[in-house]
Amino acid sequence: RGQLKIAVAAMAARCRLAARFHRVHGTNVRLDASRTRATRVESFANGLCFSQEPLAPGQIFLVEIEEKELGWCGHLRVGLTAHDPQSLEVVPEYSLPDLVNMGDTWVFAITRSHNRVAADGEEAPARARDPHWEPFLLIEQVRIPRDTLVGRSRPGRYSHILDDLYKMNVLPATARRSRIGVLYAPQPDGTADMHIVINGEDMGPSARHLPTARPLYAVVDVFASTKSVRVIPVEYGFPSLQTLCRLVIQKHIVHRLAIDGLDLPPPLKSFCKHE
Repeated sequence: RGQLKIAVAAMAARCRLAARFHRVHGTNVRLDASRTRATRVESFANGLCFSQEPLAPGQIFLVEIEEKELGWCGHLRVGLTAHDPQSLEVVPEYSLPDLVNMGDTWVFAITRSHNRVAADGEEAPARARDPHWEPFLLIEQVRIPRDTLVGRSRPGRYSHILDDLYKMNVLPATARRSRIGVLYAPQPDGTADMHIVINGEDMGPSARHLPTARPLYAVVDVFASTKSVRVIPVEYGFPSLQTLCRLVIQKHIVHRLAIDGLDLPPPLKSFCKHE
């Protein structure tokens, strides 16, 4: 147990350090002072960004879509690359196909439905939403608190009409406030599978047999209709007491308006409604 706590603490410290963008990026990208927000300031391309540090096994690099731009076709693209951004003579205009064509890069465009790559002879099972979400997302041996991973629309006066349970007020993958993450999970043969997580849901292996001998950096392409994204730090460990309380309340409430009638402190009510 002591070793597990040390491992979790080390992962948490690494995640805090890596939860920002690399200084190397596309020519149309502007980073804020903290390098946690990337905005494409013109055109629809040259929006390539990378994680500041290579990812550790099981470490998720998570971003939230902050701004959209109408008039363009296409959405955010994410993935992994074994190319150190500092070594790039020129940052490619596109992740797909330019960076991918350089080799040792795996990038996918985010859509409302996302592919998973099945193993030989395996059929990809249909994913079903659990109406009562578990507090952790499990991917191979990786255990990530789910609450941070889920992007939600801002609750409004009539937003309960749009979903049966307020806790299921989860956004489409390409919408504002949607949260997209990428990680790799080591396999027994020494390679790794890349997983893309969309609003707390594992899309399954998007690419298999990634080499783990070289460092792997996250790739985020702020492309086309996606204009701005923000890095979301993910704390590995146990859910907070507030989160556990919210999960219990969610299991007994039909929709978010019912929360207002509960005998709870106003801050907890707002927290339960994801405000």
